[in-house]
Amino acid sequence: MTTHLALLRGINVSGHSMIKMEALKTTLEAIGFQNVQTYIQSGNVFVDTEEESSAAVGFKIKQEIFKAFGHEVPVVVISSADLEACFKNNPFLKEKDIDTKKLYVAFISTTLQSSSMNDLRISQFKPDEASIDGSRIFIKYAVGAGKTRFDQKYIEKRLNVIATIRNWNTVTQLLKLYEER
Repeated sequence: MTTHLALLRGINVSGHSMIKMEALKTTLEAIGFQNVQTYIQSGNVFVDTEEESSAAVGFKIKQEIFKAFGHEVPVVVISSADLEACFKNNPFLKEKDIDTKKLYVAFISTTLQSSSMNDLRISQFKPDEASIDGSRIFIKYAVGAGKTRFDQKYIEKRLNVIATIRNWNTVTQLLKLYEER
């Protein structure tokens, strides 16, 4: 059995694409996923399956959400190693007196090249900062996520990828949940 973490993008935000987590859990169990566990309403779902391919798991979840709830929901599936890498590779954690409430991680559907940083044109969003690490973009917002244009939509448009962003507290909690499974 392999445990996968599916990060659903854009559900239960401002009354759009509403999906109750208990209904999602029941739906995913009905198609064969085991030990389904959700974390908060923003669409973080752990599933156990014999399927090892993250892409296949993500596609199956995306299809089932559309079939059951009628919502077209992008899904990025990550492993515990992906979350562990967040803690090892986040350059902003090395800063003295860092305010972790301003740290976010954008999980990307594909591995990015270091040259992708130029495509993002992050310099337009100073004093916000970002750093690319494989299929993650570490973000440090100067004021906060709600007051920037450097968001998931911008990242997706500039890099032609699927992206979903989680705050540092959520990333920390998801890693703890992975470790408990």
